[in-house]
Amino acid sequence: MKLGITGLPGSGKTTIFEALTQIFSDSGNKSENRVNTTSVPDSRIDVLSGMYNPQKTIFAQVQYFLPGMLAHHKEKSDDNLWTQVRDCDALIHVVRNFRGPGLEEPRPHQDFSRLDQELIFADLVVAEKRIERMESEKKRGRKINDEEFSLLSKCLKNFENEKPLRKVPELATAQLLKGFAFLSARPEIALFNNEDDDQEIPEPRDTGTKENCMVMRGKLEHEIARMSAEEADEFLKEFNIKDSAKNRVIKQSYDLLGLISFFTVGEDEVRAWTIKKGTSALDAAGAIHTDFKKGFIRAEVVSYEDLIDAKTYPEARKRGKVRLEGKTYPVQDGDIINFRFNV
Repeated sequence: MKLGITGLPGSGKTTIFEALTQIFSDSGNKSENRVNTTSVPDSRIDVLSGMYNPQKTIFAQVQYFLPGMLAHHKEKSDDNLWTQVRDCDALIHVVRNFRGPGLEEPRPHQDFSRLDQELIFADLVVAEKRIERMESEKKRGRKINDEEFSLLSKCLKNFENEKPLRKVPELATAQLLKGFAFLSARPEIALFNNEDDDQEIPEPRDTGTKENCMVMRGKLEHEIARMSAEEADEFLKEFNIKDSAKNRVIKQSYDLLGLISFFTVGEDEVRAWTIKKGTSALDAAGAIHTDFKKGFIRAEVVSYEDLIDAKTYPEARKRGKVRLEGKTYPVQDGDIINFRFNV
């Protein structure tokens, strides 16, 4: 999962990135791209690793991407400005909701809308160019994909009405449009960067667009990220923070994208795998290796809860909690799977 961090200048994108990744830079060079991959905390992996004592324990991974070019906004968006985040699975839109020297009074919802319009404009440019090219080809007697043309025309109409594609699911998920990587089709979290003593989402709560909203006290979380584990625990209690920003953002990102985790276990490796909710056993096998999918026979499945309750795999089998599932079985969050295959 790759999450792109966006926001207007002064919104605190760098502070948020560093708080989430615990990677700090004192260079002050905001023109550089910054990328960090971090493990997804999951207590179930810790427990399973304790049971199997494997040679390797591998958590699921999330990558945060902070594009340096986004620090330099113009009045009109240049598509080159956004090219770098088009391959992100979702966007974290950082919105300033704090005061500071030399800063205007925060206007979080206006700022949210302003950047949203930049995304839409960048998509509009892409759609217009493709439509113009297709119209030109048609005039020269060349055959074009009528379905693609129709879909792009619908996209263009939405862009002209200042409507992001994420609010039009049939266009946001259309297979023929995947190659355009429209920014406004990306699932998005509106992350309000608040003052240290403010835990509330600013009104109106839906930002006028019914986005997935959350609050992060960026400066405070940035300070916590620099602390030792012991110091951080004390600080979290003092400021009534039940869970770290990193954990909360990852959880909301998983929910936003409809992601779940299943596990493979053994003495050599305990590992978490991230898939879409509703993924079949056949496709889950392919997430591990193409040979698993190609030679799929059966999936031997036990739920995490049933294994923990039984304490050992043989006991879970004895209790009838280990079952064989076929290709179409929808994998559930927390399933522990051993794929049987033959290539």
